[in-house]
Amino acid sequence: MTIKDRISDKFKELFPGTGAFYMSAGRINLIGEHTDYNGGFVFPGAIDKGIWVEMKPNGGKNVRVYALDLGEYAEFGMNEEDIPAQSWARYVFGVCREIIKRGYDFGGFDAVFAGDVPLGAGLSSSAALESAFAFGIDDMYSLGIPKFDLALVGQATEHNYCGVNCGIMDQFASIFGKSGNLMRLDCMTLEYEYYPFSPEGYRLVLLDSVVKHELVGSPYNKRRESCERVAARLGRRFLRGASMEQLDAIRHEVSEEDYKRAKYVIGEEKRVLAVCDALKCGDYETVGRMMYETHRGMRDDYEVSCEELDCLNDLAAECGVTGSRIMGGGFGGCTINLVRDELYDDFTGRAVAAFAARYGHAPKIYDVVISDGARRLD
Repeated sequence: MTIKDRISDKFKELFPGTGAFYMSAGRINLIGEHTDYNGGFVFPGAIDKGIWVEMKPNGGKNVRVYALDLGEYAEFGMNEEDIPAQSWARYVFGVCREIIKRGYDFGGFDAVFAGDVPLGAGLSSSAALESAFAFGIDDMYSLGIPKFDLALVGQATEHNYCGVNCGIMDQFASIFGKSGNLMRLDCMTLEYEYYPFSPEGYRLVLLDSVVKHELVGSPYNKRRESCERVAARLGRRFLRGASMEQLDAIRHEVSEEDYKRAKYVIGEEKRVLAVCDALKCGDYETVGRMMYETHRGMRDDYEVSCEELDCLNDLAAECGVTGSRIMGGGFGGCTINLVRDELYDDFTGRAVAAFAARYGHAPKIYDVVISDGARRLD
């Protein structure tokens, strides 16, 4: 039974009539890691895994929603004091509140949702959930909300109702995703451009280490502070646009740790732009080399890798995989791999066996295809 069928059956059981179906995608980021808060570029794409929701106005003022994968029901009004207790329901409530805050008026609705985007794998299941409901409410009530505002609704939901001070990339990718294309998003200006990504003869494969190391303190904030200190010393707001020559000129004025953090970020900006040029001419070998360079930079200069991720990256190189790197903030999670079709079986088989022998559990494998973002399903 498909996800859509399961949702439909539950909706009929719980609510009168039938609703409209909406879907929004999880995302990958091909390259451009830890660049968002440095005013740089990210390079995400929506994938063929996400959140499905069936929705229908109910004529009242309350939202009635069922999380099929969790087997939980929530009902709440849309005033600030009506915030639900369940953490998952706060995402739906937050989307409603953020749309209302922007001056739009709509009524209550019934909904059932489920998904196949893996939780905890760094594919942004929360952004997919927010985007599916934001898109669905807009379409269901013909509100005419601009697409970028739908992404901002999801981001503000994270900030104001879920306690996560995220950037805009995840929601942007979930809303603006386009089949066969990645998107270069300028995190300083929020301008974006589509780049073709239909690598015939290759597959995009995620290897999930199924580990997440808990570190003392706030390693992400510390790295951001390093970048901000170097940018200030260079007389800049962000590291975006700085050169290695400029960084080397002040090397004796900053700590070795701050120097290494800035070195990674400056190099990553160049790698993103190199990938843009390579994709325009279908040069996936260059894309792969840049991915390996990003992993080395995150391992050696930004120091956000871990033993398990380095192991997966080394296995990819040993198997002749075209490109491989950490995807996400680091300290656990996934590697993203650009794999030639003829190497896929050998690579995944060897990776599972070697990783399991070393760490006592196998990595999870997810094949992903670049797909459309939020949409109504016929």
